[in-house]
Amino acid sequence: MIELLWNPPPPKTRGPKQRLTLDQVVTAAIEVAATLGIDELSMRKVAQHLGVGAMSLYTYVPGKDELFELMIDRAWGDRRLPDRALPWRAQVEFHAQEAWRMYETHPWLIRSNLWRMPLGPNVLDAQEDLYRAVALTGLPLSDVARIAGLVESQVFGAARSAVTDTSVASHTGVSQDAYWESRAGFWRTYYSFERFPTMTRIWESGGFDEEYSDAAWEFGLGLLLDGVERLIPPSPHPAGT
Repeated sequence: MIELLWNPPPPKTRGPKQRLTLDQVVTAAIEVAATLGIDELSMRKVAQHLGVGAMSLYTYVPGKDELFELMIDRAWGDRRLPDRALPWRAQVEFHAQEAWRMYETHPWLIRSNLWRMPLGPNVLDAQEDLYRAVALTGLPLSDVARIAGLVESQVFGAARSAVTDTSVASHTGVSQDAYWESRAGFWRTYYSFERFPTMTRIWESGGFDEEYSDAAWEFGLGLLLDGVERLIPPSPHPAGT
């Protein structure tokens, strides 16, 4: 698998000409996942999408799990890197925005395991640059690793919630608003303003309206980075001294 990620075999120059390339197979798999959803991804459906026999795909990739790793690395390759002239916080925020855009573009990525990412060049390049940006804080490298992980987790968790809700609405035909409206009887029968006063005040103020919006995850990211800034020792030579 590592060889496929880092040094995919070139097209054969001898024997029968191959109809496809590994790049075309990965592209087709991403298109299937985008159209049908990741739960429907299979070697057979990718083959159908390409108009070839399912067994022919095994010429290019050992199986579905390996194909999924190639898809992940391809998606991470879409992430742009920040301008290194920016302050550390702006660079980290750029990384987070790119991660969010990646999940919006490839919602099937929420089925990936953030702590077991493929050891592919695109994944590692993005991770390396995030570590570099966080390391500009001058904090201990153990903290750098934790902070970078928290940034990725913040975006991944928010994206997972948003994508899951959108997927459920698509499959059931029931929007989030319709879901809660269908449970109107609960509010009349069991919900008590006296028992849940804080929840009620938040609801009445519109505090639950932006739960999965950009503003919601960016708020969490801001709190996280505010905390990081508090960890950074003050400069021994403040400006102007």
